[in-house]
Amino acid sequence: MKIIVPVKRVVDYNVKVRVKADGSGIETAGVKMSMNPFDEIAVEEAVRLKEKGAATEIIAVSMGVAQCAETIRTALAMGADRGILVESDADLQPLAVAKLLKAIVEQEQPQLVILGKQAIDDDMSATGQMLAALLGWSQGTFASKLVVEGDKLTVTREVDGGLETISLSLPAIVTTDLRLNEPRYASLPNIMKARKKPIATMKPADLGVDVTPRLTVIKVEEPPKRKAGQKVASVAELVSKLRNEAKVI
Repeated sequence: MKIIVPVKRVVDYNVKVRVKADGSGIETAGVKMSMNPFDEIAVEEAVRLKEKGAATEIIAVSMGVAQCAETIRTALAMGADRGILVESDADLQPLAVAKLLKAIVEQEQPQLVILGKQAIDDDMSATGQMLAALLGWSQGTFASKLVVEGDKLTVTREVDGGLETISLSLPAIVTTDLRLNEPRYASLPNIMKARKKPIATMKPADLGVDVTPRLTVIKVEEPPKRKAGQKVASVAELVSKLRNEAKVI
């Protein structure tokens, strides 16, 4: 079974995000970038499936600026076999990404695509669902457990009321939740080996996809700072403030 894992380059989750002075977006110049944490979980799950003998090849795919190749190298160091970089300076929105992935899927013919359920930069949580719709494949979103049984997948997914277990026929799309696994750290030998693994580079035009943004960002601004709390001297004073001053949201 061949698996494709899309990986996105985002601002590292430990970095405090800053808004550009002109309010046009998030400042990325000189900022530490890393793989989207949910995508790390997707790579880890694909590698575990290969270690169990359920998968034969893992292809890491990234889209964006040339530096996205570094994100692919991270996936290769974790255990992916090869990479594909779709290089573009455009603002790649979920629908464009889904169309690009559809074109790659049609070229590579994988049986499974595993994606992070969302990216921490925009939190849209849309690409996996859009890709499933474009391909007409079954999908299991927000997976906290994944079991491969022949040409079937059993996916336990997190829903508002608890957990839901569904059975999918391959080929399929799966998006990963935090509780699916704990991603491994790439060892130094594997990091060295990753440098020799192939990464194919192409442009959106090579795949016949128009990536012109359909959404326009009007303005980005930081949320208002929270006011400092107040200390009260007694329970009676607290009850009085809650009754007379607290706002109902």
